[in-house]
Amino acid sequence: MTDIEAPEGHGVEARGKDPAQAVVRQDRPSGEQAPKAESTQAQGLTQEEAERRLSQYGPNEIVEHKENPLLRFLSYFWGPIPWMIEAAAILSLIVRHWTDMIIISVLLVANGLVGFWEEYQAGNAIEALKQHLALKAKVMRGGRWMVLAARDLVPGDRVRLRLGDIIPADIELLDGDPIEVDQSSLTGESLPVTHKPGDTVYSGSIVKMGEIDGGVTATGERTYFAKTAQLVDSAHTRSHLQEAVIRIGNYLIVLAIALVTLILTVAVIRGDPLLTTIEFALVLTVAAVPVAMPTVLSVTMAVGARVLASKQAVVSRLASIEEVAGIDVLCSDKTGTLTQNKLTPGDPYLVSGVSRDDLMRAAALASRAEDQDPIDLAILSQADLSDLGDRVVHFQPFDPVSKRTEARVQAADGGETLVSKGAPQVILALVEGADSIRSSVQDAIDGFAHRGFRSLGVARKPQAGGWDFLGILPLFDPPREDSKSTIETAEAMGIKVKMVTGDQVAIAKETAHQLGLGSDILDAQVFDRTEASEERLVETVEKSDGFAQVFPEHKFRIVESLQARHHIVGMTGDGVNDAPALKKADAGIAVSGATDAARAAADIVLMTSGLSVVIDAVKESRKIFQRMNSYAIYRIAETIRVLLFMTLSILVFNFYPVTAVMIVLLALLNDGAILSISVDRVHYSDQPERWNMQRVLAIATVLGVFGVMASFGMFYIGERVLHLSQPVIQSLMYLKLSVAGQLTIFVTRTRGPFWSIRPSRILLLAVAGAQTIATLVTVFGVFMAPIGWGLAAFIWVYAVAWALVNDRVKLAAYAVLDRFHVGLPAEASQASA
Repeated sequence: MTDIEAPEGHGVEARGKDPAQAVVRQDRPSGEQAPKAESTQAQGLTQEEAERRLSQYGPNEIVEHKENPLLRFLSYFWGPIPWMIEAAAILSLIVRHWTDMIIISVLLVANGLVGFWEEYQAGNAIEALKQHLALKAKVMRGGRWMVLAARDLVPGDRVRLRLGDIIPADIELLDGDPIEVDQSSLTGESLPVTHKPGDTVYSGSIVKMGEIDGGVTATGERTYFAKTAQLVDSAHTRSHLQEAVIRIGNYLIVLAIALVTLILTVAVIRGDPLLTTIEFALVLTVAAVPVAMPTVLSVTMAVGARVLASKQAVVSRLASIEEVAGIDVLCSDKTGTLTQNKLTPGDPYLVSGVSRDDLMRAAALASRAEDQDPIDLAILSQADLSDLGDRVVHFQPFDPVSKRTEARVQAADGGETLVSKGAPQVILALVEGADSIRSSVQDAIDGFAHRGFRSLGVARKPQAGGWDFLGILPLFDPPREDSKSTIETAEAMGIKVKMVTGDQVAIAKETAHQLGLGSDILDAQVFDRTEASEERLVETVEKSDGFAQVFPEHKFRIVESLQARHHIVGMTGDGVNDAPALKKADAGIAVSGATDAARAAADIVLMTSGLSVVIDAVKESRKIFQRMNSYAIYRIAETIRVLLFMTLSILVFNFYPVTAVMIVLLALLNDGAILSISVDRVHYSDQPERWNMQRVLAIATVLGVFGVMASFGMFYIGERVLHLSQPVIQSLMYLKLSVAGQLTIFVTRTRGPFWSIRPSRILLLAVAGAQTIATLVTVFGVFMAPIGWGLAAFIWVYAVAWALVNDRVKLAAYAVLDRFHVGLPAEASQASA
């Protein structure tokens, strides 16, 4: 007889060895083994002994390791890009360029505040886990019962567990009747589980039925609940966006150091004045620093987060948007995400002469809506009790001993009938002469179990006569109507969906079959075995279609294994049991109705149920990624363009083409306008997005080099053709760098020709506004020599012509990179840049 033949909550006893039990036992430090529950004394501990054990084991609470807020804030000023900004500020101070120093310092502090505020808003998963624990417990101390704070419990305490109690510690049940425990927040099982004397129940679970005494076996950080919290606390990952920004910073640092060193060497050889050399080092450093890059990326993600919020997906960590865009494996919780989380009666097995309506009516009369039992509610939703006038005069609710419900029903004519439902083997035992149908009933039970259905036996006893077996009613959690189509959409977008559930393998396989997910469902208990090598296990996890009988440590290992195969992993979940995996995943997604712990550990919290909102979030995240990628290419290309042009101008012509004030104006006007890229119109990719730095740097470098060629062309025209003075040439070069620089964003924002995707109106207006100001500044000579309208118009024509050339250069560069698969694995040819 399989466990599945009796529905949980209607007769399922605790199944075999609980993997969680092994976790709790193994994690106790040597020499600190907690007393066994059977050693708990009937009179409880004395107050003196309790205080000694409290000193030995510590309070019954999770110790939170908090980071100093000041140190966390200061960490945002440590890294490649902050170093460059700080160096520029120091150089400004040395040469007494106070305006430059103030502007640079303000931008530096602003970047730090934005980053710190993001992390502060994300919340603390450990704190949410602590809030889930019981606050009070009824404890026997010195022969009398008292109510104590849960944090004062110690191993060996005798406690009383009653209906509605949150279990305050890991407790081994003592003598008494079995109880039903809702442990869904820990194990993911959707229905209560029966536990009998000798079983262990875990902190954070809730007593749903019954009352019993127990002995505390583990408290605080030795509990199974604390193991979950420790997994959350240990799951710190650095986002791919952070890695990309660091690589960009490293690239620009190396370039700036090389060029500054070269210039300083030449200056010393030439005997140039020291102050002039330092001033140039300042200008070059300011030009090399992508001062606004962190801010632009943060604003782009923040704007995207507001869009996602309008789609019922709340972002708690901005950097996670980029991770969602790159998801190629999505581990989806089954209950409530892929399925309706609502038990539904299926096609029953009926004894000869019994109709489906007869069976459903009898089962409904043996149910009671006010108990809010999931099985009773499922049956009552499918039955009609309004036509015959039957009235329940006595109802015997389900209990773990009898494993059935029973109702005495009075008909309209005064006759009485008994009806009962429960575990099939129990219901069948009521029937005299059941041997004639036992074989066929068992075949039906086995068939339902193989398909993953929970089975419920139904019988009826007329006023005169014995019990009649009516049939077997299967119950299942049906898939959501949109789940199958959503999974197909996900696969078309390059995302492999893997189902993760705490239910049995048979249930998982049946659900996977209905959703078209595949039949390779892995029993998560494989993680507890030691015979398989780690490499083989990781490979098995990658190839599987889903996972069943999963516990928290298994979910964590699933994510870890997939990440070891270089997958960007998304994980959905709703309970305390999901919190470690949500924190470990590249993109943790708390589904609708999730616990506080799950929401705090997740990167994105969904406000509506189902998987479709996840796919909407992926689509929007890929759009956001496109905008960030376009900006990164633009910013690097412009930095290279200015750096190389200035360096070569000094080396070849011994001429400073722009002043420090001009560089600051470029940063303020151009990067300020580029903030509007956060709402640019883009098309999301049909494949997962990743930062492909080889391609980003290659395209940016090519565009940067051609920009240098264009700048020297303008420099040649100004000096050799128009014979302009040095101050006027500097103004000329400033306007050229400003206009051509912002036109570059229209080149980098598309993978194809610049006209293939129409830019947003806000981006057009922002660029036009910034360049109008730049033009007026140079025409009328604010902070520089005036150039007049004629030269300004010429520069505009020249910059637009070169932008058209650069667009063709970009297409050629992508073609070359695609041909040689630069930055792509051998089996992939899609563009990621």
